[in-house]
Amino acid sequence: MTTPTPTEAQRVQIFDTTLRDGEQSAGAALTHDEKMQIAHKLADLNVDVIEAGFPFSSPGDFKSVQEIARVISTPTGPRVAGLARTMTGDIDATWDAVKVASRPRIHTFVATSDIHINAKFGKPRQDILDMARAMVAYAVDKTKGHVDADVEFSAEDAGRTDPEFLYQVVEAVIDAGAKVVNIPDTVGYTIPNEFGGLIAGIMKHVPNVEKAIISTHCHNDLGLATANSLAGVQNGARQIECTINGIGERAGNAAMEEVVMAMKVRPDYFGGLHTTINTQHFYETSVMVSELTSMTVQHNKAVVGSNAFAHESGIHQAGHLKDSRTYEIMVPEWIGLTGSKLPLGPRSGRAAVKQRLKQIGIEPENAEMVAFFEAFKQLADTQKRVEDDDLKALFDKIQSAPVS
Repeated sequence: MTTPTPTEAQRVQIFDTTLRDGEQSAGAALTHDEKMQIAHKLADLNVDVIEAGFPFSSPGDFKSVQEIARVISTPTGPRVAGLARTMTGDIDATWDAVKVASRPRIHTFVATSDIHINAKFGKPRQDILDMARAMVAYAVDKTKGHVDADVEFSAEDAGRTDPEFLYQVVEAVIDAGAKVVNIPDTVGYTIPNEFGGLIAGIMKHVPNVEKAIISTHCHNDLGLATANSLAGVQNGARQIECTINGIGERAGNAAMEEVVMAMKVRPDYFGGLHTTINTQHFYETSVMVSELTSMTVQHNKAVVGSNAFAHESGIHQAGHLKDSRTYEIMVPEWIGLTGSKLPLGPRSGRAAVKQRLKQIGIEPENAEMVAFFEAFKQLADTQKRVEDDDLKALFDKIQSAPVS
């Protein structure tokens, strides 16, 4: 039975905001050259959109966004976006920075939840609706004459916005010319069924929704950013905004490697939803972003953590040696690794120890293996990991021991 060819309607675009929202992580500031390095790796990953920064925020950010737009964007490569508040000065600066790109995007936003509207603006909802409509129209007018420019609008704190008001905002900005409308769970408040239902409601109740791509931008305050993003695309969203390693404000954003690999590993569950990401660049990109931002990836981080393909339990090691599918749902080569790891420790079994010995050129006889494994267990109880040098020294000790 052949697998049906995925359709364009099932393709989920990946919007990377490592260089904008990711850099907003406390202590993660990047130099211009470091941003350029990451932008090149994002292009290697084949992301659909690189949000390169917030041009109005500083001269340095403007320069980086402009350079990324000039160097990275090609007619067949990533679109380059800059972020702007719904203010003419922000939008002007963003357009000046991204207009050199082959495929530029102005990404403008305003808060739509009552808690944000009251705390930050002190205005009625209608004023926010009018502002969103007017500033999207202003941004669209800026892009006229460019063959492949577009405008995205984000309803900040959409996850806590009254759905009926959100529907009005989405309809208004699409009428004003927005080609992408982003529905952020800005503070990571929603639960997957709830966020998926919000996207489903937009798809059902916004009459012109077919004229735009609906996007997700989920934060990880409750550890649900990946789950919420996937719930969003299952209910009609076709763009996910995310970052490498899930870095970002507070607890971070949806991790690109997680949302992409979930769809790759479970096409049965996601009904053909797919991306065009070159996943073999995930690991090296993860390492680069970690090093440049000084944000360490936790060992048990999904997909790219150092333990993601490591098996120490003897039962797991034995199963993995017989068939890796027993304890791995992904092939490590898919993300750019050369294979799995079977670290040796107190819980390691005879099969894994014997295999490691063979890899370093040691093949003990059966009697030697019995004595060696007993000595290995005693050593492993005294230290967290047993390395190759430890194995060699232990084997030499076993061989030189007097015969009783």
